Amino acid sequence: MAKKENKTNAMRILENLKIPYEMHTYECDEFIDAGQIADMLSLDHRLVYKTLVTKGHSGNYFVFVLPIDSELDMKKAARSVGEKNVEMIHVKDINSVTGYIRGGCTAVGMKKQYVTRIAQCAKDLDKMIVSGGRLGMQLELKPDDLKMASKAEYADILKD
Repeated sequence: MAKKENKTNAMRILENLKIPYEMHTYECDEFIDAGQIADMLSLDHRLVYKTLVTKGHSGNYFVFVLPIDSELDMKKAARSVGEKNVEMIHVKDINSVTGYIRGGCTAVGMKKQYVTRIAQCAKDLDKMIVSGGRLGMQLELKPDDLKMASKAEYADILKD
């Protein structure tokens, strides 16, 4: 009998919402950056997005999804969520805040529903690729489907 692929929380949520996705898997035992993953899977860098988690001045957490070759503009990010400022959370806190680990963090299915912003450039894509909720897995889906599943909004959050 073939080994059954363990579904991540993100995959279960997408399936419950009847959102189609395509899974891309790769061998990975420890964190590697999204650029290396895109190259390993021969994926177009413009389609591959990373998920960053920040903490605002208020103490609330915020999630930002942006292209792997782009940088988050902290001032724009803070403005987009109505905060005075935001800062990246420490790597050691990723699991306790999100339920995911570094390199496997995705905006869908975190421990809690955090305010989420997706870089507005994603709106123009037919599809995008994000982490699937664990190391070694990426999910390809429509940007509007990610937006719906993560209860996100599009926003201008990238450094110029």
